Formats: sequence, C-alpha cells, structure tokens
Amino acid sequence: MSERTIYRDMAILARRGVTIEGAPGVGYVIRPGHFLPPLMVNGDEADAIMLGLRFVMRRGDQTLAGAARSALAKVATVLPPEIELASRLNGLLVGPVREDRGGTLALIRVGLKTGRKLRVTYRDEQGKQTERVIWPVAVGFFDDVAMLAAWCELRDDFRHFRLDRMDAVERLADRLPTPHHILFAEYRAIEKGIEL
Repeated sequence: MSERTIYRDMAILARRGVTIEGAPGVGYVIRPGHFLPPLMVNGDEADAIMLGLRFVMRRGDQTLAGAARSALAKVATVLPPEIELASRLNGLLVGPVREDRGGTLALIRVGLKTGRKLRVTYRDEQGKQTERVIWPVAVGFFDDVAMLAAWCELRDDFRHFRLDRMDAVERLADRLPTPHHILFAEYRAIEKGIEL
C-alpha cells in the first residue's frame, strides 16, 4: 500500500465523521470509542436473509450447509432482538429435497472454484447413459431440481444437466481451456435474465 493511498483513505474517513488525530508524514490515530454502525436490516430484509440461509442449509452440500448455519448464527447475534425473534419465527420454511445430491454438488463446486473439467456419467429422460467431459459454469436451483449449466465437449455447446441424473462425477486434473469468468459471460449472453 502506498503512502498516497493511506493519506487518501484517512481523508475519506475524516469526511465521513471519524475523529482522526495526526497529519501526513507524522502518523494517524483513531481514538477509542469510534465504531462502525452495526448491521441494520429491517424485518423484510431479515426474513429474506433467513429464508436464503435456510434454503442453503437444506439444498447445499455439507460444507455449504455448515457455512449457512454458521452465518445464520452470526446474523442472529447482530440483529436487534425483536427483529431476530420475528425472523426466526416468520413461518418461511424450505421443504425437503427429493434426493440428496450433496456429494455431487460438492464435486461440482470444487470444479467451479478450481477451474477444472468434470467427467460425468449422465442419464437422459429415457434412462440412456452417456459419459461426458464438461466445463462447469453455474448451478441453478429449481423447485426440487438442481441444474448444472456447462460446456459439453461431446456436443461442443452449452448444455444443462440435472444433478439427480448424474450417476457419477469425477473432477479431472485438466484445467478449463477458457477462464470461468469468460465462460460465464458467454453463457449469460445466451441465457437472458440470470440474476447475480
């Protein structure tokens, strides 16, 4: 970090009301007693956060579900007591999934994070199995089905794969030939209306 960046950041903090003592070339001190305001959300925002975390606890893989439980506990501690109680008892629940595909999702998430190809054994609607090498792009959750969007080497195009029809998933050592952010941008150009 350059000195210029520090001077700029100190000026921004001072303009925002932080009491800073000091000067450029001498040093800066923020006296005790100044704290950032706590996370403030209204009741509807708290309901949305709780519902989203409940969804991930139910539909995510083991690691993701654990992270959602941890985040839920942290969010609950910073909410005002009346909003925390209301959002905990808001009646917005996530039902069980038909089939646990957490292990499949975990492998796909690792593939997404590391930019690795996946080999999948996939069953179509008629039950016919094929083996494909795919480049994972995104996972979408629809009612009782989770869907992987990926570039399929066999079809040389983007395809959608239901997680519940994947009989086997293997993460390969091969890196994606196209960086994930470019694949994702190309996919978004085709599939309009994707929310980030």
